Amino acid sequence: MRRELAITHVRRVEATCEPFTWRWAEEHRDAIAENWRRRVSAKPKMFNGKVLLVSQISVTPDVCRNVYFETDYANLVAWIDMGHPDPTVANGFAMAALRGSDGAFICGVMSHDTVNGGRVYFPAGTPDRSDLLPDGTVDLASSLTRELAEETGLLDDDYRVSDEWVVVERWPALAVMRFATMNVPAAEGAEMIRARIATQEHPELSDVRVIRGMDDIDPKAMPLFLQSFLRWSFSADPAVSDSHAGLWSR
Repeated sequence: MRRELAITHVRRVEATCEPFTWRWAEEHRDAIAENWRRRVSAKPKMFNGKVLLVSQISVTPDVCRNVYFETDYANLVAWIDMGHPDPTVANGFAMAALRGSDGAFICGVMSHDTVNGGRVYFPAGTPDRSDLLPDGTVDLASSLTRELAEETGLLDDDYRVSDEWVVVERWPALAVMRFATMNVPAAEGAEMIRARIATQEHPELSDVRVIRGMDDIDPKAMPLFLQSFLRWSFSADPAVSDSHAGLWSR
C-alpha cells in the first residue's frame, strides 16, 4: 500500500466495500480505547461511528479500483495519532479540487472543533456508511459533492464538476479527486463561501484560502498529498489537465 507519490489521471473509479479483519486494530484495542478517551475529553463533539478505509488499490489510466473495509472511527483516529503504524491500509477519500473560474484554487481552513483543526485542504471526508450502496459499491462521486456542500454551503449550480478523476497516492492518503470549477473567480467564490459558513450552526470550516501559485502552498498547514497535488497542478496547467492522462512522481 505504501507508495511515495503518484498522481494519475483516470477515466473512471470503481470502489467496493468487502469484509476485512484489520489486525492492527485488533491487536491494539486498549491503546485505541485510551487514545479515544483522550481525544473526546479535548473535543466532546467527536462521535465514534463507522468509516471506510482502503485495503487494496489498483490504478491505471483507464480505472482506479479501490477495495474498502469498515472500521470504527476511533481506530482511524488512533492510527493517525500513532503515526500510521500499519502500512497495509490507507485513508482513501473523494475530494473536490475546488477552483474559481480564473483557475485559482480555494481550500478550506478546518475549524478547531474538528479533528484536523487548523489544517488547510479541499473539502473532503473519509467515506462512511452513508456512501455505501445496497450492492456494496462505495459511491465516491456522491461523497465528493456531499462533502463539498456540507463544508462550504455551495449549491450544485454554483460549480461544475469534471468527468474524469485525478488519483493522488501519497501514503497514508489516497485522494480520489475531481476538479470542481465555480462560475465566479476564486476571490469572489471565497467570499461566497465565507458568507455561507457564517450562517452554519456548527461549521466545519473556520475560513478559506485562495491558492494562486507555488508561493501560496503552506507546508505547515497543508497535508503532504495536497502540497504534491498543488505543485503538480501549477506545473501542469490545471485548466487543461482534465483532458489527458499522466503520471508524476518524485
